[in-house]
Amino acid sequence: MIKISDLHKKWMKNPKYRKEYAALEEEFALIAEVAKARARAGLSQAQLAQRMKTTQSTIARLESGRGRPSTRTLERFAKATGHRLKISFEPVKAKRANGRRKRRSAAS
Repeated sequence: MIKISDLHKKWMKNPKYRKEYAALEEEFALIAEVAKARARAGLSQAQLAQRMKTTQSTIARLESGRGRPSTRTLERFAKATGHRLKISFEPVKAKRANGRRKRRSAAS
């Protein structure tokens, strides 16, 4: 049986796959944070759904990454799990054509 991690390593050698995978990085990070927050709160999907006045299937969709939750939904999720929603913007690191990062000059 082939492990998914082995397939992923193999596929990462393909530039097209690597580009598409990188494009989904933020979505994967959001899904992971949602799951971790619910686990830290010690809630089942059903318990969380009850606190958010929604259904368990809605929570399952949120955790699976199907669809993009609104800020309002994330705020309700945070409140229901005893967390604070924090959204930030981070600068994109510039890269040279050959894949190396540009050095910042001392004047920047």
